[in-house]
Amino acid sequence: MPLDLGLDDVVQLRKPHPCGGREWRVVRLGADIGAVCLTCERRIMLPRRKFEKQVKAIVSRRSQGDESAE
Repeated sequence: MPLDLGLDDVVQLRKPHPCGGREWRVVRLGADIGAVCLTCERRIMLPRRKFEKQVKAIVSRRSQGDESAE
């Protein structure tokens, strides 16, 4: 079952990034997931299956009210 992710959700990954950061903001959804490190601003793209295996926790979700602002 796919993980329920949304744009701008902040997730914690199992392994730290070389900069030391563990939290990432989701910036792209699809077959590949795009994320930005909150410590160094580095962008990554991973296949959805690999990204979902690396997610340890969802730290925060974008509130439902923000969707209408787009």
